[in-house]
Order: sequence, then structure tokens, then C-alpha cells
Amino acid sequence: MTAPGRRSSTFSRLLRHGFTDPSAAERLLDGAELSAVRNDPVLLDALGATADPDLALLGLVRLLEAQPDPTGRRAVLDTLIAAKPLRDRLLGVLGASAALGDHLARHAQDWRALVTYEPRDLHPGIEEFERGLAEATDPVSLRVAYRRCLLSIAARDVCGTTDVAQTAAELADLATATLRAALAIARAAAPDDAALCRLAVIAMGKCGGHELNYVSDVDVIFVGETADGADEQKAVRAATRLASHMMRICSETTVEGSIWPVDANLRPEGRNGPLVRTLSSHLAYYQRWAKTWEFQALLKARPVAGDLELGEEYVAALEPLVWKAAERENFVSDVQRMRRRVVENIPVAEVDRQLKLGPGGLRDVEFAVQLLQLVHGRGDTSLRSGTTLDALRALAAGGYVGRTDAAQLDDAYRFLRSMEHRIQLFRLRRTHLVPEDDGDLRRIGRSLGLRTDPVGELNREWRRHAAVVRRLHEKLFYRPLLDAVAQLAPGETRLRADAARERLVALGYADPAPALRHLEALASGVSRKAAIQRTLLPVLLGWFADSADPDAGLLNFRKVSDALGRTPWYLRLLRDEGAAAENLARVLSAGRLAPDLLMRAPEAVSLLGDGDGVAGGAGGLEPRERAHLEQEILAAVRRADGAQQAVTAARGVRRRELFRTAAMDIVGSYGTEASPAPADQGVLVDLVGGAVSDLTAATLAGTLRAVVHEGWGDTLPTRFAVIGMGRFGGHELGYGSDADVLFVHEPREGADEQEAARAANAVVSEMRRLLQIPSADPPLLIDADLRPEGKSGPVVRTLKSYEAYYRRWSLVWESQALLRAEPVAGDEELGRRFIELINPLRYPADGLGDDAVREIRRLKARMESERLPRGADPTLHTKLGRGGLSDVEWTVQLLQLQHGRHEPGLRTTRTREALAAARDADLVSAENAAVLDEAWVLATRVRNAVMLVRGRAGDTFPSHGRELAAVGRYLGYGPGHVGDMLDDYRRITRRARGVVEELFYGG
Repeated sequence: MTAPGRRSSTFSRLLRHGFTDPSAAERLLDGAELSAVRNDPVLLDALGATADPDLALLGLVRLLEAQPDPTGRRAVLDTLIAAKPLRDRLLGVLGASAALGDHLARHAQDWRALVTYEPRDLHPGIEEFERGLAEATDPVSLRVAYRRCLLSIAARDVCGTTDVAQTAAELADLATATLRAALAIARAAAPDDAALCRLAVIAMGKCGGHELNYVSDVDVIFVGETADGADEQKAVRAATRLASHMMRICSETTVEGSIWPVDANLRPEGRNGPLVRTLSSHLAYYQRWAKTWEFQALLKARPVAGDLELGEEYVAALEPLVWKAAERENFVSDVQRMRRRVVENIPVAEVDRQLKLGPGGLRDVEFAVQLLQLVHGRGDTSLRSGTTLDALRALAAGGYVGRTDAAQLDDAYRFLRSMEHRIQLFRLRRTHLVPEDDGDLRRIGRSLGLRTDPVGELNREWRRHAAVVRRLHEKLFYRPLLDAVAQLAPGETRLRADAARERLVALGYADPAPALRHLEALASGVSRKAAIQRTLLPVLLGWFADSADPDAGLLNFRKVSDALGRTPWYLRLLRDEGAAAENLARVLSAGRLAPDLLMRAPEAVSLLGDGDGVAGGAGGLEPRERAHLEQEILAAVRRADGAQQAVTAARGVRRRELFRTAAMDIVGSYGTEASPAPADQGVLVDLVGGAVSDLTAATLAGTLRAVVHEGWGDTLPTRFAVIGMGRFGGHELGYGSDADVLFVHEPREGADEQEAARAANAVVSEMRRLLQIPSADPPLLIDADLRPEGKSGPVVRTLKSYEAYYRRWSLVWESQALLRAEPVAGDEELGRRFIELINPLRYPADGLGDDAVREIRRLKARMESERLPRGADPTLHTKLGRGGLSDVEWTVQLLQLQHGRHEPGLRTTRTREALAAARDADLVSAENAAVLDEAWVLATRVRNAVMLVRGRAGDTFPSHGRELAAVGRYLGYGPGHVGDMLDDYRRITRRARGVVEELFYGG
């Protein structure tokens, strides 16, 4: 007897054997059912070897309780103790599956299915399973027979007799036999229907691919034809009834539960299409209407039940179409986009636990393998397998995938599938979520042989394999392109040149021959530089392919690499800083402007990293504040030898910062893996407009300082200020915008007025010259046409002259233009006094009179009719077109002129700020304000996109296909959706024009 307070020796032994509830286990062992064997060490050792000893012991007791008499219990125990194969199989199943334990408790004699194995039982096929189901005549008996067969599959699985691939194949064969049995039951119930038609059942998905899970939808497609000259419509209706009945037999819940759902949604038109079609109807659909993913799904099509001859005809008829799918426009991007959509649709709470659909999950392996099959299977029939691991081996053997990568993926896929099998086997429920309960994780870990720390080891192994899949799933597609042109390790198979070209074309490269030459130049050789390039390029090629012009991206990358290849930090930056390589790929393939800016000073690549830069520049893509820009430019001006050298330095800073802003804009618009594109695109518009405007102001300030210092020393004989106008004053400059300005001066005390005027004009003339000298840096054009009297008036005026002009001659359009006036450089006090002078003009105390409003409307109407370029589409012109920038800005400015005196929020030079203030003051409804804001932001982004893509300014969408696609990509439209982009632009601006008609024209 055990002393009080001490554990029994049995309790301790149970703990050592892996029981988590030794007290309950001790009670079960002491029960009458196990009295004959409770002290047998063989039983305890066998229970301790299972995935869940507690569950196995409970299942065994329930099985013994279910035996009809003592003789039956004795037979179970005698066989259990004497026969190790049965002991391992029976207890292994009971310790891994509560559901199969329930089955054995209901069907007490089914344990005998595990007693003996003939050699043929080690790897049964369809025939063996058909014999196992032969006596089933109704849905209930079919379920019992199915579970009995499943019991033997699970026993071989948990004991290691079969590996995960063999188990999946056996499950698919059992599903095939079950579909045949269910169809036989349906045909027996409706012999007249059976006589009218030929019906073929085509397995799809994992069943078709011979890689089924324990519990999964069985995907099928039905093909029907007439039998013996019957009417086609009657035959199809009969086939539909048979198919529906077969699906119900498998899917409906009975007293024995269900088998699995039969899912026919992969058929043409999905659930909206007819359940059964004739072969000619299938063929017509796939020839005309099928989407890329439907051909991808057909990779796994396999006739399994019904009229197998008809099924083979179906596969033979559609096979040529499957292997032409890779020739479809946007094929690769369609497949990749569908994969991304799958991930995006996973509930946020489940992403980290999704074994199948999540990043690094089973679907990543399957999609990558299928993508390669479709691209290269056209010319290589060895790749045409519906089974993922078989296809992966064939891809490796053919050199389409590196052997090491294939081995790592095979290992990861097997582990993840094993986890999935063990998760589903427990309750025989369809799930792909890794459980959160430690008890469940412990059982799964032990079932996979992880015994020291089952929960911790399982999580580590799962995360490790998922990380391998995530890393290789993109690399798998691109790596062999490099191996095709690089020196390979002994034994590696090279991707053939024609296969490499096929893959580049599928990725969207228009001219694969130069692309292969670039890859060869970058990746060939045995140097450390070439080795790092071979590591980087597979991922970079994928990012290039995600753009509208992959060829340009690769060419630009070669140019940058040639320029910086000898610098020690360049490749290290791309290799070691997560964001740098992706940012560079986006920037180099998004258009001409950013690469052109970068090529003039390739060291600016350092800005694309995460840190503080490695080549003397400021790291990161966040725009710098104006004060910091001015400080750097003025410091460079002070160090320079002469005004021209000083302005060259200032223009160099401007070029670098323009590149930083363009790169930030591109990366923000495309989004990255770590940071998706923002939902509110107005944020990017404001960032770009503010950054370019601040940079222009700092450049003018530095140029002014250089010119004054060279010509007059420290002091100019007149105070001098530069006033920003238009988009410059509104902090809304685009990449290609001129700097609209006014120049104002005021002679210093005691200075000669004529000398002061000559000095001011000389400063303006020299600033313009220096900022436009041809050089590697983009020019900065100064436009002073908004000055009094326009081009006919003096370029520079004194403050008094401005005052006299505005008092006597000012027109309403000039008051409107002054709404955007803001000092940007020069004498701050003079700039402040100029603003005080013009405030009464732009915010008149009594608002606008009717005549002034009519004049503004007349000017706007005249501009619309006269200034729109000949032949331009008014629905797509971003500046002067319907609902474009001019419409929105004139509407907002009219409100500012009318109400600015009494509404402080309207006293701003910024369009969006003023529109928001008008909304807050109830001058514009929230709905109308949102419509105007959306149109203005979109039109501004189109203008920025055109400049980024073409390298020159433009107010309309490009006509060239690739350029138009690149604008679409910047705006968030994927390949093939240019038409959607134009339609959306027209719709948004049409709505804005309706608001303009109401608010501006008083319609």
C-alpha cells in the first residue's frame, strides 16, 4: 500500500511514459477491462510510444468495453500483447485520432482489420479499396466501410510504414474507390437515368493530384454524353441527377457522420454554371471564356469514376489548352495575383496559424511548382504531373529548379503536410489551422517524433520550414535564370537557353536576349561580387517583373552595378539591408525619371537603405525638412569658389533630393512586403508637393546667396525677396513644374534707386542663367509671368511699385493669383510686408461683387475653350480637362475670394487645406468636398506619374502601351487593367465636374 502523501510507483512510471494525467490513467489501468494485463510492461511501453498515451489508453478501454462478451475482450488483449505489429498499429491510431477511437467503439470488430497484413496490404491501391467497399449498398454502410479502410491507412501512417506522400496517394485512391461506390449506389437507385447517359467524374485538386488530406473537399468536374442515341438534353438532365445524388451520398450527414464534401465549383462558370456539361460544351468554354486559374486547376484533372473512356477523352481534349495557358497575356502576374488574393482573404487572426494558405504555407509550394509546370511543360512532357512532389522532382531533374532548392522545398512540404495530416486526423475535421492549445501541439509534436520538448520543437520546426518556403517560393522561379548563364557547381543541371528565354517572356520581359546578356554580365564568374549578385538577382528579377517594364529595370540595374561595382558598400547594402534591394528594384523599373537622376550620381543608391547612408548622403527616403536643406545648400555655397561652382553644388543637392522624393513616391505607390501602399493617396501627394516645393525654395535661397556674394559681397544695395506663386506657393509642385515667382526689392537707406534696380535685375538674370546652365543636373526654370502686366512688365519691382500698381490697376485674376503667394527666399521682413500688402486684395473685406464673379467665370470658360491643346481628350486632360486640376482649384479659389476675410481657415495657399476649411465652414458639403478632393488628388498623381514614367512633364495619359501600363501600376492598377484606370479617372472627374458646375458656375 502506498504511504499517505507519496506517489505510487505506477504513477511515476506513467509520468515517465508520457502520460499527462497519471491519476486518470491509473484508474483506467485498475479497471476490470485491463485487469489481466495492467502490470504487463509491454503494454505500458507501447502506450508511451504513442502520440497521446492518455488518449490511446482511453480508446483501448472503450474498445474493450464495446466487445460483446469476455471472449471478445480476451481476443483483443491476447492479440495486443502477443502481436507487436497490431499493438503498434492499434495503439498508434488510438493515440493520434479520437475520431477513429470513436469509430472503433461503435464498430467493435473493425479492430481486426489491423491484425494481419499481407504484402499487398502494405501499399493498397484502388482495387484493394474497392474490395473493402464492395459490400456497401447505402450511404450509412458506405461510411462504415470507408472508415474501416481509413483505419488501415492511418495505422500505416502513424507507424511509419508509409511516408506522407504515400499516405496522401492512398487517401486519393480511397476517395476514387468511394466515388465509384457512391456512383454505383446512385445508378442502382435510378436505372433509367443510368441507361440514358454516359457520365464521367473528373477528380481535380488534391484528389486529382494523388495527394489528398485525411479530411478535404473532393473537387470534381462532371462530363456527360448521350448513351445509345438518346436525346442530348434528356441525357444531360439524367447525368445531372446522378451526379447530384452521388454528391449527396458522400456529403450528407447520417448516423455515421459524413465522408467528405464533394465540391464541383471548379467547373466552368463555377456554382453558377450547369453541374454537368457535354465534352463539346466544356471545350467551347475553355477555348473562349476560361481564366488563367482555370487552366492551372486542370493540371490535376484525372478521370476517376463513371465512364473512364469519356473521362480520358475530356483530358485529351483539354490538355493542349492547358499547355498553351502560359502564352496568355499577363499569365505570370495573373497567377501571382491570385496567390496574393488568397493570402489577403485570410482573416487577420488566422494568418499566423494558417498551415495551407498563409505565407510560407503549402499553397506557396504548390503555386510555385504549378507556375513552372505551365511555363516549361509546353516543351517538356516530363513535367506534366498532377502530383506536387513528383512535379518538383521532374523540375529539378530538368534543371528548371536548383537541386538544393528542390530538396529543401521537398523537405518543407513533407513536414507541413505531415503536420496537416496529424491535425486533421485527430477529429477527422477539415482544418488547416495550427491549434493553439498546448495539449494539441504536444500530441502533434510527439506524433512527428519530437519527444524531448514536443511543443517547443514543433513550433521551431514549423517556423523553420515555413521560412524556407517563403524564401524559396519566389526564388524558385528566378534562380535558374542565373544558373543558365553562370558557372554551376559540379552535378548541377543548367536551364537550357530556350527555357530561360521562355521563362523571361512569361515574366513579361519583351526582349529576352539582352536580358540574358545582362544576367550573364552580372552573375558570371567566381568573384565575391558575382556570388552576391547571384544571391540578389533571383529576388530582383521578381520585383522587376512586377513592374510594367522589366527590361528597363534589369538594364538600369546593370548600369548602376557597373558604376558602383567596385565600391565596397554597394552590394553589401543591397544584401544586408532589407529595404534597399526591393526599393532599388522598384525605382529602376518604374520609369525614366528616377533612374536618370540616379545614373547622374549612382552613389545616391545609399538613400534607399534603412539607415543613415553609406556614401555621405542622408539615408532613408523620408523627405528632409526645408531648414535642413537650406543649411546644407548654404554651407556648400560658402565653401564654393565662385557663384557658378556654388550653384552647381546647390543643383547637385537638388538632384539628389529629387531622387529621394521620387524614390519615396514610387516605393510608397507600389508598396513593399513590409509596408503596403497607403489607402489615402492624398498623403503621398502632399508629401511630394511639399518636398519638391521645399527643395525648390532651398535651391533658390542658395542661388540667391551665391549670386549676391559674388557680385556685391555680403550686402546687396537693395533688400530682395522671392515670392512663390502658383503651385510653388501652394506647396504643390510636381517633378516637372517650373518655379512660378514674383521678385520684389526695396532700396536700402541711402542707396541710389536706379543702382538698386539694376542690382535687383542683375540678380534675377544671373539666378536664371546659373539655374539653367546645361549640366548633369536637371535645370530649374524660373517663371515670373504672373507679375503685374505679365511679360510686358518689369521682372522686378519695388514694394512701392507693387503697391501703386495693385491700388490702381489690379484685375480680378491677379487677386486670384495672389491667393497662392508666399515668401520662399530672400529678405524675410520684406517678404512679410509684401504679404501684408496683398492680403486685402486676395481676401477682400466685402467679398466679391457680382461683376467680379462673372469675370472669373468668363475667364475660366475662355481658358477651357482656348487653351486645351488641339486634339486633346477633355475627359483625360489632368489640368484643363473636365473635373481636372483647374476646375477644382478655381472653385476653391472662388470660395477663398468670397469668404476668406471672415473664415481664417480659408487663408492658406494650399488647395486641399482650403477645401477642408470650406467644408468645415459649411461652404461646401462634406460629400462635395470629398468628390473634389478625390479628383484633385488623382489628377495630381497622374501628372506625377507621367513625369516619373516618361522623364518629361505631361498633362495627359501617355499613348504608348508600356508607358500607360507603368502609369497604371503607379496608381495601383495591375497588369491588364489600364482600361479600368481610364474608366475610373473619367468617372471620378465627371463627378467632380458636376460639383464644379454647381459651386463655381452656379448651375
